[in-house]
Amino acid sequence: MRILLLVHSFNSLSQRLYVELQQDGHELSVEIDIHEHVTCQAVDLFRPDLILAPFLKRAIPPSIWRHCPCLIVHPGPPGDRGPAALDWAILRGVGEWGVTVLQATAELDAGPIWAHASFAMRVARKSSLYRLEVTEAAVFAVRAALVRMTDGSGPLFSMADGVEINWQPPLPQARRAIDWKRDETVTVLRKIHCSDGMPGVEDTLFDRSFRLFDAHAAAGMTGRPGALIARRNWAICRATRDGAVWIGQLQPAGGGQRSFKQPAVLALGALAESLPRGDVEIADAGDVLRDGEIQYQERSAVGFLHFNFYNGALGTAQCERLRAAYAHARRRPTRVIVLMGGSDFWCNGMHLHCIEASDSPADASWDNINCIDDLVQDILTTDSHHTIAALHGNAAAGGVFLALAADRVLARTGIVLNPHYRNMGNLYGSEYWTYTLPQRVGMERAQAIATGRLPLGTTEAHALGLIDGHAGPDAARFLALVEARADELASSDRFKLMLGEKRARRARDEARRPLALFRSDELARMRMNFYGFDPSYHIARHRFVHRTPHAWTPLHLARHRRAGVPKPLESASA
Repeated sequence: MRILLLVHSFNSLSQRLYVELQQDGHELSVEIDIHEHVTCQAVDLFRPDLILAPFLKRAIPPSIWRHCPCLIVHPGPPGDRGPAALDWAILRGVGEWGVTVLQATAELDAGPIWAHASFAMRVARKSSLYRLEVTEAAVFAVRAALVRMTDGSGPLFSMADGVEINWQPPLPQARRAIDWKRDETVTVLRKIHCSDGMPGVEDTLFDRSFRLFDAHAAAGMTGRPGALIARRNWAICRATRDGAVWIGQLQPAGGGQRSFKQPAVLALGALAESLPRGDVEIADAGDVLRDGEIQYQERSAVGFLHFNFYNGALGTAQCERLRAAYAHARRRPTRVIVLMGGSDFWCNGMHLHCIEASDSPADASWDNINCIDDLVQDILTTDSHHTIAALHGNAAAGGVFLALAADRVLARTGIVLNPHYRNMGNLYGSEYWTYTLPQRVGMERAQAIATGRLPLGTTEAHALGLIDGHAGPDAARFLALVEARADELASSDRFKLMLGEKRARRARDEARRPLALFRSDELARMRMNFYGFDPSYHIARHRFVHRTPHAWTPLHLARHRRAGVPKPLESASA
C-alpha cells in the first residue's frame, strides 16, 4: 500500500512504524501536521491508499478523511476516548491497558475499530511505557488493521456495537498536583509518572515554580513530608508522607530562555548546594557498584555495566562517572564487559539540554564531545577484555557510535537506530565514527549511513553489518541472547587466542593510521560546527530543546515533495 504517515512530530513510535511498514513492503512518506491545506497538498502529491496517524495532537479535518481512509493509533483500549488516555491510566493505577487502531470520522476517537492490542502495565514513567509497551502493541495492531484493509474484511466493530465508551478529558494540573503532606510515595510516583515527557507536574521548590519529571522511589530515605532532604549527582530527594522520591528533572516555569527541562541540580543552581549529598560514589567496591544512574554487577566471568540516563543523554559529568565505572570494570578479574545502557534508550550522545543551559553552548558542546571521545577511546583500546554493547533501547547519533566501539554489538529486535548526526544542524559527529563505521560496513555504505537521515530497524542494521545480532522483541529473549554470547566468549578455551588476535588487529590499525588522527580530523569538523560562522547546529539544538513547532516537513521525510527518491541502502546479503 501507499501509506502517508501524518504526525505531529516524527517521534519514536512514528519511526518504529516507518521502519516496520517499510520492511513489510509498503511505500511510505511522512507529512508533519502543520496546517490543513499543507496536508491536503501532501495527499494530492502522494495520492496514498491510506493515511496513518500514529501521533497527532489535533483531529484530522473532514477535508482529508472524507477523501482518503485515515487510521488513528490511539493509546487506549476500545471505547477509550480523549487526549489523555495513558495519563489517566497511570494515575489510576490500572493493571492492563492497550492500543486501538480506529478510523477517523466526524467524532473524535469514535470511528470504526480496525484492530486493537492489550498489554500489562508496569510501574513506570509514561514516556517509558509509550516507547516500549505502547509501541509494541501499536506495531501489532497496525499490522492487523492493514491486513483487514487489504483483504477486504472491513473493521472489527464500531462504537455502536455495544462498546462501553469512556471519555478521558485532558488531565488538569489540579489532578496532577502533589500534596506532599498527605500523598504517599506510590501516589507521588503515579502523579509524576503520568506527567513524564509532557506536561510535568507543577510544583514549588525554594519559592520558585517548576515542573517535575523523572521520579524514582528513594529507598531508605525519610524526612519531614515535603522537605528537600538530599541531592545525588543531578537529582534531588524530597520526602513524602511515608518515604521519599528522587526527582531527576525540572523545568523552570514562567517562560524565558532557560524554561526547558534540565537536570534538577542544574536547574536549581546554587539553591541545590544547601542540600546534603546522598551520592554513592563509583569506587573499587568489588563486584557490585550503584550510582543511581550507573550500576555494575558481575556474573561469573562477565561484568554488566548499566547506565540508565534520562532520554539517553550523556552529559559531561555523567560521562566522567561512566568512564570511572568502566575503568573499574576493566580492573575486575573478568573476561567480558557488557555495556548494557538503559532500557528506554541505550544512549543518544551529547546532552543537548545541558549544553543549551550553559553560559557558552559552544564550550559546553566541545567539553561534552571530548569527554565522550575519551570514553570511546577507553573502550576501543581495551585489551584485557572482550566487550559487548547490548542495546535494549533506542540509540541515536553519538550513542550509536559509542556502541560501535565495542567488539560486538547486539540489539533487541524492534529498537530504532539513527546512526547519523545531520538532523542536528548538519553536525559532523565524532566518537571515532570515521574509524569504526567503515570497518563494519565498508566505506561506501559508511558514507551512505552517515549522510542519511532516516531511522534503521534491527533487521536492516544487521543486514548492513552495523550490528552483529538481535533477538526479541521482549526483554527476556534479548537478555538470553546477550548472556549466551557473553558466556560463550568468557568460557571459550580460545579466549586468550582471541584476545591476542584483538590486540594484533588494534596494533595493525594503529600502525596504518593512529586513532589520534581520526579523532583530530573529526574534532576539526566539530569545532567548525560549534565555533564556526554557520550557526545551523546552535539553531537546531535550540529548536530541539525548546520544542519549537515544525514550520515544514523535512524533505528526507516528505518523499512526495522530492523530484527523485534515493534508493534504500543495499544490504550485505543483497
